[in-house]
Amino acid sequence: MTADGHPRATPDAADVVDVVDVVALGESMVTFLPSGPGRLADVASFERGIGGAESNVACVLAAAGHPARWVSRVGADGFGEHLVERIAGYGVDVRAVRRDAHRPTGVYFRTAADRATDAHEVAYYRAGSAASAMAVGNVDPAAVRTARVLHLSGITAALSRDCLELTRELTTRRPGRPLVSFDVNHRPALWPDADGPRVLLELARGADIVFVGDDEAEHAWGITGGPEAIREALPEPAVLVVKQGAHGATAFAREAGGAEPGPPPSGSAREDRDTGSRPPLPAPPGPGPVFEPALHVDVVATTGAGDAFAAGFLSGTLRGLPLRTRLRYGHLFAAAALTTPGDLAAPPSRGHADRLAAADAGAWGRLRLGPGWTHAGQADEEAITP
Repeated sequence: MTADGHPRATPDAADVVDVVDVVALGESMVTFLPSGPGRLADVASFERGIGGAESNVACVLAAAGHPARWVSRVGADGFGEHLVERIAGYGVDVRAVRRDAHRPTGVYFRTAADRATDAHEVAYYRAGSAASAMAVGNVDPAAVRTARVLHLSGITAALSRDCLELTRELTTRRPGRPLVSFDVNHRPALWPDADGPRVLLELARGADIVFVGDDEAEHAWGITGGPEAIREALPEPAVLVVKQGAHGATAFAREAGGAEPGPPPSGSAREDRDTGSRPPLPAPPGPGPVFEPALHVDVVATTGAGDAFAAGFLSGTLRGLPLRTRLRYGHLFAAAALTTPGDLAAPPSRGHADRLAAADAGAWGRLRLGPGWTHAGQADEEAITP
């Protein structure tokens, strides 16, 4: 039993102490996707899927070969079992997920229309969900600390007061914490009051790597001066990534001499699993800003593209790649999501991504990726490069 009287996941979450590359903490929900277009009032049938910003990142990173763990709570119901089984199916460690016998698993319904259009509808049923009961006292600290990178988002902070205090605790700077990655994910409808933007800025200032869209920064904080103005408002993170939609993304990294600890090369997590310790982490590369244009993509659906971008950037981060290459990895992983329906898409293989990311500026600018591109062989890569 947990400290609040609810049953733990099996095996006992307190036993989850092995080191992984990434821990993602946050709510995942069962999603119901319409079988055809139309208003929610008119759709007759839906297909079941899964969705959650943090678990999406964990699934994509696990599919890319990084040991990843998801930490959350689900209801002791069929939807909770579905989430745990599906996320585990991507290779994610789900042993730290706790079942809650008194609260349900969150679900939501959405229309087939693109989220960027006015026709798009979403109906959330997550108030009082099991994940909204996450708190400092019921999340196993060992399951969180034994990570090279801890990935969080602003969505968790909006779920409840306990979730906000948990997020504040995890973004508090203290010796020995994992490298903290924070995706702002400003969702105004989730916040019960007008304090959301202020709280998100506070949390972002405590993180080591921050992802934020330039449109988010304008809507939440009224910042309209572009990436440099956002960096001026957020000087604390060692790395700040400003997503600029179809235009591209800009990354800022603090000077190496004053940097917070950065990520390790990939593979070192496996070497330290027996001891449960993390080796010293090198500083992030170089000062920013570095801009990298987005790819030309034949878009199928935009759902999950932001999470995939974060996963790609973190994959490059864990491998110790240069800042520009990390941005390219973000764009490539996002392109995989953009060319696939649903919230989750398998990323390109490491070799495939490395070859594309190594292209010169001209070749990168000429790339156009469509559905199925992640399965293309090396010969096919030449075919998709005009």
